Amino acid sequence: MNQHTLTAARAGLLSCHTCDLLVEKPDGQESHHLHCPRCHSALHSRIPDSLSKTWALVLTAFILYIPANLLPVMTVIQLGSGAPKTILGGVIALYEAQMWPLALIVFVASVVVPLMKLLVLIYLLISVRSGSRDRLMDRTQLYRVAETFGHWSMVDVFLVGILVSVVQLDALATIEPGLGASFFGAVVVITMFAAKTFDPRLIWDVLEERNGKRQLG
Repeated sequence: MNQHTLTAARAGLLSCHTCDLLVEKPDGQESHHLHCPRCHSALHSRIPDSLSKTWALVLTAFILYIPANLLPVMTVIQLGSGAPKTILGGVIALYEAQMWPLALIVFVASVVVPLMKLLVLIYLLISVRSGSRDRLMDRTQLYRVAETFGHWSMVDVFLVGILVSVVQLDALATIEPGLGASFFGAVVVITMFAAKTFDPRLIWDVLEERNGKRQLG
């Protein structure tokens, strides 16, 4: 982007967050009073209070991430005996049972993806707040990757649900979900909201501000 690039904001256009329709902003009217003519969603040039809302959700997810990994996510009872397992305990048990592909999937989906998504959001929040102009395209791609792969961190919750429903049919073994699964599900949902609340267009606003200063100069 250079100083001659015409952005949607400078052209007086607003993009609907729901249906992506481009709407021309009437002169002198605040954007928060406008609604999309196609889907009737509220129109905003930028998501209101995007940074503060995202920070609040990210910090909440980090706090919940601790009990999600320390508390058991499920208890396998076989022939009358069993012990509760945390996420990492379940990964180790799967690996020791020679089911390393499943152990790898659970480890990546339950430990790596949620943690990486939180770290990526924190990096984007700090870079936007500091007005960084470095690697704008790379940061935008990083946000898209984190948002896309974040949905797969629900695999562990689905796995526990499937195991509970299937194994309960067997009289020799039962699986009971633990409190850690609830915390983990909350972490996944909150990080999804955090990614949706973060407005990636804020990454590029630093160029808009630089172009404005050049024009004033």
